[in-house]
Amino acid sequence: MLFVEANGAKIPAIGLGTWELRGRTCARIVEQALRLGYRHIDTAQMYDNEREVGEGLRAAGVKRDQVFITTKVWPSHFAPHDLERSAKESLVRLRLTEVDLLLLHWPNPQVPLVETLGGLARVKRQGLARHIGVSNFTVALIEEAIAACSEPLVCDQVEYHPYLDQTKVKDACARHGMAVVAYNPLAKGRIKNDRALLRIGDRYRKTAAQIGLRWLVQQDVAAIPRTSRLERLSENIEIFDFELSDEDMQELSAMGSSSGRLTDFGFAPKWD
Repeated sequence: MLFVEANGAKIPAIGLGTWELRGRTCARIVEQALRLGYRHIDTAQMYDNEREVGEGLRAAGVKRDQVFITTKVWPSHFAPHDLERSAKESLVRLRLTEVDLLLLHWPNPQVPLVETLGGLARVKRQGLARHIGVSNFTVALIEEAIAACSEPLVCDQVEYHPYLDQTKVKDACARHGMAVVAYNPLAKGRIKNDRALLRIGDRYRKTAAQIGLRWLVQQDVAAIPRTSRLERLSENIEIFDFELSDEDMQELSAMGSSSGRLTDFGFAPKWD
């Protein structure tokens, strides 16, 4: 397994996203992923599955210090004391003493960022999270967060796949030693039937999805594809035995534009 290193964190390059996984299915997929060699599991308070993620983790029997667990605080809990209580509640549900990474799930302009980041830094100092970071932050928000936070931020988790150009966010993260973690790395399944990716995949004897994930990892980006199917679990992690050529990397990068975004909400920031 490759790692993406950022401000003291070692983030496994491929993880399992658990958005929309619920109940027994979620626990089973987390357990199977860990048995297959995954060492990075991503959840969030809003996914309503932290309990099941914890169950899957215990059922797999992998040593706790070998698994990188991320969860996220929902914006309605960004007032400092609320954030702290919320982080503790996540740990109770996961049945863990700490998470490896705690993120702010979306920006919340209703609460001053300096206050929220003060609370987030305090959660880290209390030992509830080994590392802290942000999600869905724009370049301007990254700059503001870095200036306002007394502890290092290790990543910005954003939507990223070949159809969406994230050069500006990537460059901003690189300037501050932060990693990019890509959610929706397979563009909600659209990549699987993409002709260009299928053509490139034929050359490497890999699927289109594997080509898309490899493209991210070769940029030193961690990816957290979500699946509820066991065969996809093994497919998504089998990307460390080949390398895309510079030409293939450039061809995939050229597919991206600012209009390729698939996850957008009314409360989203003004994207770069």
